[in-house]
Amino acid sequence: MQRKIIIDTDPGQDDAVAILLALASPVEIDLLGIVAVAGNVGLAQNAKNALKVVELSGRTDVAVYAGCSRPLRRELVTAEHVHGQTGLDGPDLPEPVKILEEQHGVDFIIETIMREPEGTVTLCALGPLTNLAMALVKAPAIAARIKEIVLMGGAYFEVGNITPAAEFNIYVDPEAADVVFRSGVPLVVMPLDVTHQMLSTPERIQAFRDLGNASGSAIAEMLGFSERFDLEKYGWDGAPLHDPCVTAYLLAPEIFEGRLCNVEIETDSELTRGMTVADYWHVTGKPKNALFVRNGDANAFYALLTDRIARLP
Repeated sequence: MQRKIIIDTDPGQDDAVAILLALASPVEIDLLGIVAVAGNVGLAQNAKNALKVVELSGRTDVAVYAGCSRPLRRELVTAEHVHGQTGLDGPDLPEPVKILEEQHGVDFIIETIMREPEGTVTLCALGPLTNLAMALVKAPAIAARIKEIVLMGGAYFEVGNITPAAEFNIYVDPEAADVVFRSGVPLVVMPLDVTHQMLSTPERIQAFRDLGNASGSAIAEMLGFSERFDLEKYGWDGAPLHDPCVTAYLLAPEIFEGRLCNVEIETDSELTRGMTVADYWHVTGKPKNALFVRNGDANAFYALLTDRIARLP
């Protein structure tokens, strides 16, 4: 049975892989639309990147929308130092022919959830949570209708990657994350704890290149570019591949292990702004609001990725 999803994203090389994985899996995933948000770079470029990825996949039937151009209460923090000036540096992808939908992405999210049967739409968040928070604030009734939100963000044992205490997606708009985590919608969180296990080693990047298709070659170029920062930062055999964990969870949840616990977002402290305070050991007695994933099978993850990407042009 197909799972209906909306992808909310700030592409981003790893976002692009996550989107391509969904587009390569039409039997399991009915991708209702893609909504861009400001994050890795500005909104306009992120929206253009989403269009490029859709055209790369050959799935030009999937609509792309632009959402919010800045966080709820903060100045936008971007990550060109990781993703390059375009946010999608690496492959030389052509300018998109496909154009954005005129409707605002937040309104698309609201209308889609209200239109589809209750409990059938999953929101997949690959960037800052601004669009999702805006939708929940503007139309609180959607919270009870969302099947679940699966997001990449936060950390517990790994703590932070943009500050010592915070992961980038949550740090960029902690107030939006706070709205989402307090919404009552079932949450699945893919934090750095699991994404740091999914290393894009040279052998795994070569496997994408060896597929012989345009999508595989583009992914190899994307990861070859984006990993240069993380390889220097961490000194590991490969760089973490974050956002595809969200799509992989939809397709093969057995790859991952986690624990239902309470997760809250720090919004006030300048020292720990954007920290995900996960009660992983259940010491507070607070309501468990998120499945916080801690471990994953990297070999199974990359096997799934290469198998599906091979199906694309």
